[in-house]
Amino acid sequence: MSAPLRYGVIGTGMMGVEHINNLLHLEGAHVTAISDPVPESRDWAQLAVGLDTPLERFASHHDLLNSGLCDAVVIASPNHTHREVLLDVLATPHHVLVEKPLCTTVAHCHDVIDAAQATATEWPHRVVWMGLEYRYMPPTTAVLAEVRGGAVGDVRMVAIREHRFPFLPKVGNWNRFTRNTGGTLVEKCCHFFDLMNLVVGTRPVRVMASGAQDVNHLDERYDGEVPDILDNAYVIVEYDGGVRAMLDLCMFAEASRNEQEIVVTGHLGKVEALVTEGVVRVGRRADGIGRVTERPVRDDAIRHQGLHHGASYLEHVGFRDAIRGGSEPLVTLHDGLMSVAIGEAAHQSIDEGRPVAVEEVLAR
Repeated sequence: MSAPLRYGVIGTGMMGVEHINNLLHLEGAHVTAISDPVPESRDWAQLAVGLDTPLERFASHHDLLNSGLCDAVVIASPNHTHREVLLDVLATPHHVLVEKPLCTTVAHCHDVIDAAQATATEWPHRVVWMGLEYRYMPPTTAVLAEVRGGAVGDVRMVAIREHRFPFLPKVGNWNRFTRNTGGTLVEKCCHFFDLMNLVVGTRPVRVMASGAQDVNHLDERYDGEVPDILDNAYVIVEYDGGVRAMLDLCMFAEASRNEQEIVVTGHLGKVEALVTEGVVRVGRRADGIGRVTERPVRDDAIRHQGLHHGASYLEHVGFRDAIRGGSEPLVTLHDGLMSVAIGEAAHQSIDEGRPVAVEEVLAR
């Protein structure tokens, strides 16, 4: 058995504690230190690991990085801090997993990718992993396996629906404002744009979107300011080769059986995942109208379900294994960049009322 890996968690609000809970179930992982500027958040982390468990608690991530207590760090601080924190982490040999989105803007994503590349030769075995855990939800991985196995033939259309509850409260209510999040289509939907990119496998070319803030948070005030985050949108993404993908987002749709539905259609058939129910359906055109097989999906390797149907646990397994094996990350900073780029293009499309080329937002 390999020596235990010592983890530090930077940012211990809701998602930071979620990562801690997953690490507590991960063989070979030991949470040794955390950092957060908010004392209450540091208390949440201590409660998660156990009140009697030794845990070094820092207000500053600089102190954590300089402590010598960690082999790997997880960044789960608010979105608008990712660039600063990542630049500091990438100046050290620590392995790092950063929560989505990579950064709030494409420009900041470029900054951290440049920093990672500039220091890669100094620490060639450092693993830099982009946290896009929706890839690891068992129904989603089952859809990917069906598509890659040829069940739908040549992919022509991808449709993703997320109908869910509003944004949850966060420390300091930072997630109520686009300037802190990158906007709903970056903060929330980068997961889905990543899945589209993964399924299609070619470069996104053009984005068309329509969206608004129609229901949620309109009666809230923070220092006299009204939140400005979208709560519903349609986004169409066109890909090189002619494949089209669509996101249907509604964040005032608690009255739904499934929070997420993922559908991939090709010239031979269709496969779909119902994420909350944990069901995958496969239909082939040659079998005739209405002939569809349905099966439940699960992954017995999951030791902690958490907030994402076990996906965060499986993500951590991959991150740990890459560290131990000295292998390349399966989810890269470039994946994070491209998911943010589509979200940024979608917001620009809404703001300007026109289709936006992905190259426009990627240009430096």
